[in-house]
Amino acid sequence: MPRSFIVDTDTASDDAVALLMALRHPDVRVEAITVVAGNVELEQGLKNALYTVELSGADVPVYRGSAAPLRRELVVAQFFHGQDGFGDQGYPEAQRDAAEGDAVEVLIEIIRSNPGIVLVTLGPLTNVARALDRAPGIAGQVGRCVVMGGAACTVGNVTPAAEYNVWVDPEAARAVFRSGLPVEMVGWELCRGSATLSEEEMERIRAFGTPVARFAMDCNTSALAAARLQSNEPGLPLPDPVAMAVAFDPSICTRRSLHYVDVETDSDLTRGMTVVDHLDVANDERNAPIWRELVERGRNAQVCWELDIPKWKELLYSVLR
Repeated sequence: MPRSFIVDTDTASDDAVALLMALRHPDVRVEAITVVAGNVELEQGLKNALYTVELSGADVPVYRGSAAPLRRELVVAQFFHGQDGFGDQGYPEAQRDAAEGDAVEVLIEIIRSNPGIVLVTLGPLTNVARALDRAPGIAGQVGRCVVMGGAACTVGNVTPAAEYNVWVDPEAARAVFRSGLPVEMVGWELCRGSATLSEEEMERIRAFGTPVARFAMDCNTSALAAARLQSNEPGLPLPDPVAMAVAFDPSICTRRSLHYVDVETDSDLTRGMTVVDHLDVANDERNAPIWRELVERGRNAQVCWELDIPKWKELLYSVLR
């Protein structure tokens, strides 16, 4: 029986590949896609999600969510993904429309109706935080919450300390990490190095000759160029598909551990930093004033540290063929 997923996304290029993975995986049923502002503004993200669903051939509702972070102005990432989030390839608008309803309410309803559902978050956590604020009890009804976000090793991609999804709305991220959701943190650093797609691997995907394979590579044109400038690495990083792969198959994460994890919201220097208690010192008496609330609740996030690279890539290939 297919597993129920709900995916929250700020649909740009790597998000779209992750969505295709979920929509085309034979053992997954996507109950809904909820869209949040992030990589692109909300309406563009909605258009991109609708196009991706249409391309996949699936029939899954897409809902409009939060247009701005909880307390801050939105800072988009079009410098990375292109003005339209899809590498400015000129894709047409989808023929389908967004579903009626508010994404935040939809998250609540679907989680309540599908106990044990897998929640995968690919963007800022604004929608999820708002849902938890309205209905805190849903935290206990989610089977797994796989979060593409954060930087467990404190190597940021938008500041030296922070990963983009968490940095955009750190208050939302803090609320989610403190909510009791079974968070599995898949930090952006996991998509680097050997996890990136080499030129040969990108050509292998193109050679599949399917519309989804061509789209998966073409829509990431801007992201590939931007990543090379940012990190001086030659390959294509795909953080959202890596997180989706872990959601499909937890064994793709070959090393994980449970930690206290909190998010910095006050500092300009380290805004959005995911502070991972690597050495279990949060419950030391000297740290009690800062960490007491989390310590009383218990370790709150499984952090993924290493991937089975061949398995992750084979999974990607399998859904794009």
